[in-house]
Amino acid sequence: GTRIIYDRKFLLDRRNSPMAQTPPCHLPDIPGVTSPGSAAEEAKAEANSLNHQEGKPSMGDDAQFEMDI
Repeated sequence: GTRIIYDRKFLLDRRNSPMAQTPPCHLPDIPGVTSPGSAAEEAKAEANSLNHQEGKPSMGDDAQFEMDI
């Protein structure tokens, strides 16, 4: 098959086009993903995720990237 390769300048120019600024039609309504959610819902979800993270022990992935200085 034939590959289409776009250079960086072309892609950056397309980012500002009007078509790139509008969402595709016929998307399902998913609050916070495809439709903007309310600020109260987002703050509540963020606080909830922070509470869950504090209560769980670390899985050990962080130790792999620690550096002694």
